[in-house]
Amino acid sequence: MKVSRYPLSLVATLAVASLTLTACGGSDDDAAEKAPQKSTSLNIKATDPAKLKQGGTMNWAIQTFATQWNVGEIDGIQAGPLEVMKALMPNFWLSGASGEQTPNKAFLLDASSKTVKGKQVVTWHLNPKAKWSDGTPITWKDIAANTTALDGHDKAYKVGSTVGFDQVADVKKGKDDYEAVMTFAKPFADWKGMFNSAANQPLYPAKYVSDAKSFNTAYVNKIPVTGNAFKLGSMDKSAKTVTVVADPKWWGDKPKLDKIVFHAMDTASMPGAFANGEIDYFDVGGDASAYKQASKVSSGEIREAGGPNFRQITFNGQSAKLKDVRVRHALFMATDRETIAKSDLKGLGWKPSVMDNNLLIPTQKGYQDNSGKLGKYDPKAAGKLLDEAGWKLSGKVRKKDGKELSLRFIIPSGTPAATNEGSMLTQMYQQVGVKLQVQTVPTNDFFDKYITPGDFDISPYTLMGTPFPASGATNIYTRKGGNNSSKVGSKKLDDLLYAASSNAADPAGALKQTNQADAEAWQVAGVLPLYQRPDIAAIDKKLANMGALGLTEHPVYEHIGFLK
Repeated sequence: MKVSRYPLSLVATLAVASLTLTACGGSDDDAAEKAPQKSTSLNIKATDPAKLKQGGTMNWAIQTFATQWNVGEIDGIQAGPLEVMKALMPNFWLSGASGEQTPNKAFLLDASSKTVKGKQVVTWHLNPKAKWSDGTPITWKDIAANTTALDGHDKAYKVGSTVGFDQVADVKKGKDDYEAVMTFAKPFADWKGMFNSAANQPLYPAKYVSDAKSFNTAYVNKIPVTGNAFKLGSMDKSAKTVTVVADPKWWGDKPKLDKIVFHAMDTASMPGAFANGEIDYFDVGGDASAYKQASKVSSGEIREAGGPNFRQITFNGQSAKLKDVRVRHALFMATDRETIAKSDLKGLGWKPSVMDNNLLIPTQKGYQDNSGKLGKYDPKAAGKLLDEAGWKLSGKVRKKDGKELSLRFIIPSGTPAATNEGSMLTQMYQQVGVKLQVQTVPTNDFFDKYITPGDFDISPYTLMGTPFPASGATNIYTRKGGNNSSKVGSKKLDDLLYAASSNAADPAGALKQTNQADAEAWQVAGVLPLYQRPDIAAIDKKLANMGALGLTEHPVYEHIGFLK
């Protein structure tokens, strides 16, 4: 989702699941709500690193202490491990606040795309100084091995997303070990999203991804090799902390911090930990109570930017009672999204912006409402559809073949928003004769044991944006997408998304195809967008080059530091 538009949805996270609903704190006397800030904004207290203090420790709150630290593997694509691994693994690109991509010279001296004999050819020139933490040089072999692992051809690799890599014909050695020549079978417009942490795909060492077993297991419960300004210091499973330390062998700009300690904790615990000085930074998301509490911390401050991410509800199309698309359509129309958005964002000073597009955010070029009747709250029409699907009202609950239309709403623990959303949806669905059973599960089990295996009917969480167009959405919305938790799709939707992501020569045409794909995504009805998420961070006021990241997606870790 970048450049002229910014596709969403490469990663699922609980980040906004800490929202509160009716009990959000604040009153009608709260400051007047303002329009959402632009999605291209950035608020990190940008400071020349030379003017920052050398040394110090940053304590960073994350949501999940992972078992899988390979973020290319399907179980590793979560907010906690991503934030840790982006500090530790090579990232070829730096993403600007407005979506522009520039080579990260520490790893990539330059890269270019040309058409050679009718084929797109990308040539990567790597920095010869770049090395893995075990001393092995980073070479074309790493690019080739990662491409093979992620191309989706060998199903033994448990890949979260094959976007772009599945279009590569081959990778060959160039003039030396530090030049890789990548030829595409068909064009890929967003090739700068490859080996890019903003697209949630840093590089991993060839020897750990060159076969499926290594790819799937080498980074389970351990981080054997790194390759960035920081390296692994220690992991403490009982304390749920990961400590990364400045790598003295790092060849780039010297890190300002000595170390970063990532603390995994429930989002509900983060405001208190921030107030007590146990952590220096956490993602407030849309939690009005956390916002209010963090705002009172004298040593801290709130930094805000427009977020490229959105809150949504996923409907499991493989669930017996949701296989009929008419039932999913009915539930879409039985969901009062505007009421949910207003409740979730109350007390944050943000004007709710209901999402009527799966792929483009409201403040983005090309955004349009493709939802049709499915985006409108209409309980009467919902009831009629359920009747047509054979679910007849029997008392207060609909039945079919003697079975009640009762659905499991799976939510993670320690996330007040999800709890409150469950309460609101229980009431909304009750109006159309649908029973919702809210089931709370441990946060660390939420994705691994419930969402990914499909052990749910309905579930709310946030989809994180990337700076790239339709390609960033394929793993969520295509039928074979590694993170298509709804397990529904269509050939038409696949074709439109792939066409848009391949249309490098015609940005306007690609944008039109993106909106056509969105219209089909509404009809497929696996994901119901709720609203654009604001990017709000609570942070120690002395910390610079970190905060509300907007489209940059990740900070330059070596430039984070304390003011003198």
